[in-house]
Amino acid sequence: MATTASGLQADGTIRSSHKRVIFASSLGTVFEWYDFYLYGSLAAIIGKQFFTGLNETSQFIFALLAFAAGFFVRPFGAIVFGRVGDLIGRKYTFLITIVIMGTSTFLVGVLPGYSTIGVLAPVLLILLRLLQGLALGGEYGGAATYVAEHAPQGKRGLYTSFIQITATFGLFLSLLVILGTRMGMGNESFESWGWRIPFLISSVLVGISVYIRMQLQESPVFQQMKAEGKHSKAPLTEAFGRWPNLKLVILALFGATAGQAVIWYTGQFYALYFLTQSLKIEGTTANLLIAAALLIGTPFFVFFGWLSDKIGRKSVVLSGCLLAALTMFPIFKGLTHFGNPAVETAAATAPVIVTADPNACTFQFDPVGKQTFTSSCDVAKSVLAKKGIPYSNAAAPAGTLATVKIGDEVIESFEGTQLDKATFIARNKEFTAKVGAQVKAAGYPEKADPAQTNYPMLIVLLSILVLYVTIVYGPIAAWLVEMFPTRIRYTSMSLPYHIGNGWFGGFVPTIGFMLVAWKGDIYYGLWYPVIVSLMTFIVGLFFVRETKDIPLEH
Repeated sequence: MATTASGLQADGTIRSSHKRVIFASSLGTVFEWYDFYLYGSLAAIIGKQFFTGLNETSQFIFALLAFAAGFFVRPFGAIVFGRVGDLIGRKYTFLITIVIMGTSTFLVGVLPGYSTIGVLAPVLLILLRLLQGLALGGEYGGAATYVAEHAPQGKRGLYTSFIQITATFGLFLSLLVILGTRMGMGNESFESWGWRIPFLISSVLVGISVYIRMQLQESPVFQQMKAEGKHSKAPLTEAFGRWPNLKLVILALFGATAGQAVIWYTGQFYALYFLTQSLKIEGTTANLLIAAALLIGTPFFVFFGWLSDKIGRKSVVLSGCLLAALTMFPIFKGLTHFGNPAVETAAATAPVIVTADPNACTFQFDPVGKQTFTSSCDVAKSVLAKKGIPYSNAAAPAGTLATVKIGDEVIESFEGTQLDKATFIARNKEFTAKVGAQVKAAGYPEKADPAQTNYPMLIVLLSILVLYVTIVYGPIAAWLVEMFPTRIRYTSMSLPYHIGNGWFGGFVPTIGFMLVAWKGDIYYGLWYPVIVSLMTFIVGLFFVRETKDIPLEH
């Protein structure tokens, strides 16, 4: 039977050899996501290993910032490797990105901690995260473009949805390896040194990935374009230096990928951190809950990719943005109700209120461990934040000493700005003990009680969050691929995707928990993904076109 330049049989079906190629491409991408998300899943432990010179609140936030550093450079990786992909092809770009990613991940596993080499440890860690981000920035656009350029007309949503699964499979694989290692050696050994094992396993996976990538053939659409001399000689200039295409890039970012990204990272990462940090559910249990939700939700990536072939990419993605924005707050309140009801009960029966002069309260984020937060307001909020106690704020006249009201009991803070270090430590220890005793008496739990946790309902709620992820993420690759012409497709689609997912999405955990630490409301961090999701819904609805029937050879 005759075969077209796009690799299709004359009857419009894709050849079996190309199905194997698509599978191989997707499997390699799974391993890249595995490498990238190991850090996110282990952020709390890594914070203790590499940022021990900081206070507890800054330690976790800075660990999240190191996680976010990999996301920050993803757009730059998209520019660098997108250009390479449009100039010399998709296959060779795959090989470069997988080697960089795998090597960087392995090195994280052997990197000495803060106690061994001091400040050099977090510096090197962040450098390795930056390399990972650069590699991932070049990976996704190539994989999505490669698969789409093999897919039959009318099935691009379905075929590219398998690329969308790779991110979740990579996260799922990382969670399984982490859980297996943790359960095999116990929590104490795992948190001491065993956390390195999942990173070291990456050396095996990268070997498999390189072998897989070596078997790939170049995209037939790219081959045909290059044979006809139509490929771009300056993809960056064409993609971003000409307004018609730059306008598409901007619309793709604000009207598609930004909302998709914040929903993705809220449903899979922020939810995990919320379970462990705010609800104090044990780490292994929280990972198992997320893994169960991912297992339930993953098939829907393919379903919504298929559905977008029938009714359009735009309607599917934007409906997911609207649904998520309208229901995030009640879902997370449901997680509290079913995950650690004692927090909900205590907050209702004995609410905590910090009354202080607003001008004396600072935004307590100290990335270098040099600032001191010694005002009476900062002292009070710092103690509550470390204990994970939700609180509200009330304004007091200027110069008023801050107080913490727990139920009917009021505890006066102290002003530490004029105290010497030893005296401040002693006073703070005394104040912390008073607050700790009172919040315990008021029913605020130090850990979630497994007997009070409704695991089936947690899985249901987490699965709904993952379902939202599949709605917005399943069709996004096909939508982006179809927006741009073949000659600059890799470069053009990669940048909005990685700004959306690298910046808007990757910073969800960091921004979320910084907002929570600032306001005291454990749900306050959700305002960020809700607002971004609504922005994407509005921009996408009025300014981004439907693309499902557009031919790729344009």
